[in-house]
Amino acid sequence: MKPEGALAAQASRAGLAVVVGAGGGLGAALRAQLQADVSYARVLALGRNSELHIDYADEASISAAAHEVAGICAESGLELRLLLVASGFLHGEAGQPERSWTHLDMAYLQHVFLVNTLGPALLIKHLFPLLPKRGPCVATFVSARVGSIADNALGGWYGYRASKAALNQLVKTASIELTRRNPDSVCVALHPGTVDTALSQPFAKTGLKVRPPEQAATELLGVLAGLKPTDTGALMDYQGQTVPF
Repeated sequence: MKPEGALAAQASRAGLAVVVGAGGGLGAALRAQLQADVSYARVLALGRNSELHIDYADEASISAAAHEVAGICAESGLELRLLLVASGFLHGEAGQPERSWTHLDMAYLQHVFLVNTLGPALLIKHLFPLLPKRGPCVATFVSARVGSIADNALGGWYGYRASKAALNQLVKTASIELTRRNPDSVCVALHPGTVDTALSQPFAKTGLKVRPPEQAATELLGVLAGLKPTDTGALMDYQGQTVPF
């Protein structure tokens, strides 16, 4: 049985899908599955090492990429029907997630907010104007349950939690403006669960449900396929359940 959500409704009007962060484990899996989906005539990748280069620290690169996407839409006659942002940062050379307030570090905070919050905000600024004003379209951002303030019972991970909470607020706010522009639109944040990627590997404790990127991508795309305009603005998990902000 085919889903009755926004993505299913747009399958007959094959459009353009853009995946940001396709160089990561989850992003690559999402891109691969979207390329195999007949709902989309073309799938573009945006990222540091993708066909359309962007650097979150350089707004001009995001503006230039958006201009290229607009040109592709104009030349091909395709409309941007799906924007999927799968980039994210938890640990690396810039630092590690904090176990205590004594570990708070300016460089780490700046980097985790750049990747998890500021970059996506600039994508909203430059790519949302390319979404159609009529008909179904979906913009989704990979977030995290730990960004939920209501669900925070363990503490720690100050920067990552705060950056994802801020992302969730951006998504909620943008969803309101996007609905005014196109009532058929959906804008959501998605919690992918624990995925077997470089981002989560050091923290995948025994007992957690860790899934390969391919499975996680299938689950997330399944959630997207069932979305309706009334779902816009929500934080949802990979099982389609709403997570409190």
